[in-house]
This record gives sequence, C-alpha cells and structure tokens, in this order.
Amino acid sequence: MGKRIIQQARGKGSLSYRVRKKAYIYRIKYPMHDGRAQILKILHSVAHSAPLVKAKIANEIFYNPAFRGVFEGKEIEIGGQILNEGNILALKDIPIATNIFNIEKNPGDGGKMIRVSGSRAIVNKKYENGKVGILMPNKKELILDEDCRASIGTIAGEGRKQKPFVKAGAKYYKMKARNKLWPRTSAVKMNAVDHPFGSGRGKRIKQKVAKRNAPPGARVGHLRPARTGRRKR
Repeated sequence: MGKRIIQQARGKGSLSYRVRKKAYIYRIKYPMHDGRAQILKILHSVAHSAPLVKAKIANEIFYNPAFRGVFEGKEIEIGGQILNEGNILALKDIPIATNIFNIEKNPGDGGKMIRVSGSRAIVNKKYENGKVGILMPNKKELILDEDCRASIGTIAGEGRKQKPFVKAGAKYYKMKARNKLWPRTSAVKMNAVDHPFGSGRGKRIKQKVAKRNAPPGARVGHLRPARTGRRKR
C-alpha cells in the first residue's frame, strides 16, 4: 500500500505541513480614523516579502508595508489630499498617474492588493459613476470604488530577488518558515505507489480522468469534463 501523495499530506495539516503561527503575528490593516501617524519601527516579517512599518495614530497601532524612503520617526498623513510618500488616501483624492500600493478591494477592508516587495499600481482613470480604474502590474485595469483607500508610493525591497540564496540550507529555512513546498519533486519521477503518474515504465504522463467525487488529493491528471461533444444550438 502506497503512502499519501503530497496534496493529501498537506491537506491533512500534519506538523510537517503546518506553518508556524509566529510567522503571521503582524496583520496589515489601515486605521479607522484620519489624522497624522508616526512610524515607530521598521520590522522584518517572515510571512511578508517586504519589510513592514509599525505606525501609531492616537492610541491605535497598525502595520503597513514599508515604502521607499521610509525611516523611523517619519510622519505620514491618513486622509486628506497631501500626496507625500506613505500617506494613506481614498482613491477619489489621488490624481491620475500616481503610484500606489496596499489597495483596498472594498472600502474599509484594510488593504488586500499590491503588497509584494517592489510592487506598485497606477491610478489610471476616473469614471463618473464613482469608480476608479487601477492599472495593475500585469497591465490589466481593475475598477474599484472611489472610497477604497491606498498608500502613496512604491513598496520597499525591490532588489529582493537579485540576492542569491547561495546555499540550499538558506532556501530550505526560508521556505519552511512560510510552509512552502520545497523542493518540489516531479510526479513522473516518483514510484508507482506514491503517485498516479509514478513508475519507471516510460517517463510520460498517461491520460487519467479522475473521478468527479474523488477527494482533493486524488484529483490529479485530467479532470472529468462537464460535457463532451459538439454543442447543439
């Protein structure tokens, strides 16, 4: 009898495939009221590719991705219409062709998009129905509500991928901290008992249509089509 394939083992959530809670102790969000905030500290978070800033407004502490040119003690504005680096504004108050990051999908959700190191989006167009077009890094436009908030500038850490890991051990601990699957073994290189594509009898993936009600770990290969044949009009 073969062992569980990787999808099944990860889905079960054993100690080998479980991320540490310590990696996700910092939650990125925006404060609920406007005003002037001060950056207290620049932090390293295992769960995020970019450094984070710890900021305080009144008695509230919040975390946001660090931006280019940030330093401890810098003050940022939340709300208003001042376009300084790091300020948090509503999309309706941000001019066209401005670089932004950590954009809200829905007003008040605290920022969900453009949070990777070195990334940014651009305010592209403003519509009459209270919508704003955002040009994403993949050159596609995303239409959002004008009351969604975003941070001005570009996220720090753009050269993260230029520095090599050098050793496999460094890469191992980096991936282990975030529970990423590494190194990844190709299915055709496994034994027949370990994966439906395994065995040495020809290094080719044979056609295999998985059952519709198969569990997630067993649904590998060709998924069963909803229908076949020519569509009748």
